Amino acid sequence: MERNKQPKILIGEIVSDKMAKTSVVLVRRYTKAPKYGKYVKISKRFKAHNENGEFHIGDRVEIQETKPISKGKRWKIVMLLERKAVADF
Repeated sequence: MERNKQPKILIGEIVSDKMAKTSVVLVRRYTKAPKYGKYVKISKRFKAHNENGEFHIGDRVEIQETKPISKGKRWKIVMLLERKAVADF
C-alpha cells in the first residue's frame, strides 16, 4: 500500500526572529465550537526553519510541515506572502 501524503501548509505571521535559523510563526484560524456552534478564534505558534534569516517580524509567510529538524522545530518557511511595510521617518 503506497501513501502519497501531502505535507500540511499553513499561513501565518512571524512574531519572533531572535533565534538563529528559526522564526516563530503565529497561525490564527476560526473553528466551530462543537457544543454551541459559535465560531471562536484559535491561535497557535509554530517554530519554523528560516535558514538565511531573510524573513523578519511582521512578515506573512507560508509554512510547510517537514521532518523534525530539532526538538521543537517541524516546519519550514516556504514563501513570503507579504512583507511588513517599514515606515521611514
